[in-house]
Formats: sequence, structure tokens, C-alpha cells
Amino acid sequence: MILIADSGSTKTHWCLVEHGQLIREIFTKGTNPFFQTQKELGNELSVSLLPLLPINDFTTIHFYGAGCINAEKNGIVKSAIASQLHVTGSIEVATDMLGAARALCGHRAGIACIMGTGSNSCYYDGKKIVNNISPLGFILGDEGSGAVLGKLLVGDLLKKQLPVNLESEFLAQYKLTPADIIDKVYSQPFPNRFLASLSPFLAQHIEVHSIHALVLNSFKSFLQRNVMQYDYQQMLVHFIGSVAFYYQDILREAAQEMDIHIGTILKSPMQGLLEYHK
Repeated sequence: MILIADSGSTKTHWCLVEHGQLIREIFTKGTNPFFQTQKELGNELSVSLLPLLPINDFTTIHFYGAGCINAEKNGIVKSAIASQLHVTGSIEVATDMLGAARALCGHRAGIACIMGTGSNSCYYDGKKIVNNISPLGFILGDEGSGAVLGKLLVGDLLKKQLPVNLESEFLAQYKLTPADIIDKVYSQPFPNRFLASLSPFLAQHIEVHSIHALVLNSFKSFLQRNVMQYDYQQMLVHFIGSVAFYYQDILREAAQEMDIHIGTILKSPMQGLLEYHK
């Protein structure tokens, strides 16, 4: 019995697999060892995952997660998993970027990108990540992500850069005041999740010229500051994530303007990971 997890900042998608067949899918909250301790991660597994598992005896666990970028952070996640789940074989903890690359490219070389709550990219040679431009998080980077789109949206709204009617509509729809927004961004935990939760407002008003331009320019910034640092002219660029999936028309528009050739766009990496781990 194998357990595969794809964990972003917003949610974790778990798949229980036996002899290559999917047995059960489970969704829990997102995890990130940059923001959570081993104890907090273990408690989350105990409360949200264990009650939904039909068994607690696995041969292998493959965990792909946001924030799993070095031995220290991977160790936190691995220890949390080992404290709650019984594993007779190995526990592989790797970055969600490797999970995206395996899901998108399989055993072929390519440029793989994530556009969800956060954003990331890499050049993958079919076996491993060879080059990775650091995403830097939603404050310094994460161009084109849900968190950055949300940040740009509220920044423009509150600085009166968008049509006047949009500000009152936005505040009413999300039941927020400007003070609430400042508090959630600067004082509350997981501001990236909060900001990403606001980005669907852009999709609802994408026909507004300034909204369309905001999304398009953020995508072009992602391509310029990340993808164009790889050998993008020689290979296809693939995308995974809700932002890439739901805004793919604008993503393709941005890529066309910059002479970048897009391959596959998937909402979730799990189907590709199931195929990869067969």
C-alpha cells in the first residue's frame, strides 16, 4: 500500500494506492514547514488525515510539499509523518516542484511551472531538477500566483487604481473593511492563503480592461523573471495549478506575446504522479 501526497499552501491531496490502483482520495489543509513546527504538522495529520484512512500500514509514502526545499525542512515533515503513520519501507519527502515536474514531464525533459497559491518553476532533465530559479515567496517573488494576484488586487483597489464600483463590490462580497485586510495581511497567520482566496474576484471581472491587464502583466512578469532564465526556446513549458488552469487563456496570451511555447496545463499534479509512481 502506497500513500502519495501533493501538498500546497492551501490544501493537501492524499491518494491511497494499492497495486497501481487508486483506493481512496483525501483532502486536508495545506502544510508548509516554513510556517509550521513538527508538532503542528503531526497534530494536523492526527486530526485531519488519520480518521479518514482505512488503514495505517504503508510500504512507501511519497510526500511532495510546499516549503520542502532542504534537508532541515524535509526532516520536519518526515518526522511528523513518521510520528503518525506506520511505514515499513521508505518515506520520500520532496518539494512540490519535483512533484509538478514528475507529473507534467514524466521521464522526459522539460520546463515545469506551478501557478497556484504560490508560483515556482524549474528545468527538469527527466530524472531530477537541474535548475530552479528561487520563487522567493509572495513578498519578494511568486509572480503570477494566487497570492500575488490577490495582493495586486487589494493594493490597486485600496489605492483607487481600479474602477470605483469595484471597491465597494469587493468589500461587500468578501465582507471585509480596509482595516480587516491590513490586519489579515500583516498580523494574522498565512496571509498568502488569505490573499489567494481573493483572486477569484479577478476572474469574475476579467472583462474589465484594468483587471485583464493586472493578470496579464503578472503572468508576463512570471515568464520573464523565471521561465526565460531556462532554455525556453528549445522546449515546451508546462504548467500545474489552479491559477494556470482557470486563467489559461490569459496565460497563453502572455506566452504568445513573449514567444514562449506552452505544452500541458493541468489543474492538479495527482493524476500524473499516480502514473509516474506506477
